[in-house]
Amino acid sequence: MPESCCRPEYDSIFNDRTARRELDDYRRKGAAGSTARLIDAVKALGVDAAEVLDIGGGVGVVGTELLLAGAARLSGVDASEAYLAAARLEVDRRGFGEQATFRYGDFVEVASEIAPADIVTLDHVICCYGDWEALVDRSVERTRRTYGVVFPVERWWIRAVARVGNTALRLFRKRFQFHVHPERQVDARIRAAGFERRFHHRGVIWQTAVYARTHPAA
Repeated sequence: MPESCCRPEYDSIFNDRTARRELDDYRRKGAAGSTARLIDAVKALGVDAAEVLDIGGGVGVVGTELLLAGAARLSGVDASEAYLAAARLEVDRRGFGEQATFRYGDFVEVASEIAPADIVTLDHVICCYGDWEALVDRSVERTRRTYGVVFPVERWWIRAVARVGNTALRLFRKRFQFHVHPERQVDARIRAAGFERRFHHRGVIWQTAVYARTHPAA
């Protein structure tokens, strides 16, 4: 079993300063890049009156945008208390406070306590978790209809950069590591859970994939 993601060093990396900067960027520029592509692809499959589960949602960009697009409810789970606070602040500011709930924790550890949702999203999350199989398995299990992910493209130089960055983190005694997981295996595992890929964009660093459930969960 992987170590819990909810340790003090994770909150120190995804901290108040980082959350404030990301929230300010979102308010000034809106959703951008692979995150914007994820939102648009999910919206194209329909979000009206949907229940959304946003895993590792950061400052709440995906969840907020889907509420604005007509989703009925948002449930957010994140391992950073600073990010959760920023996400709560933003949905309250937009007038969706009563439609959103947030939970601090390692999603893999608390998944059984989280209700299934029509739409489940993981934006830049798989790369932050060592046991990607468990994260994918637990998240697809909670997905009724649409499953969207953003994770790194598997390129040699991205792996090299990740190794250098992870070495630096270890030197500073941080447990957090950035992962470039095998993209074909990630895709195959999602499909094997009863999904069909409906959208895929492979950028220089990040890829965005959105799936629709074609078979009921086992």
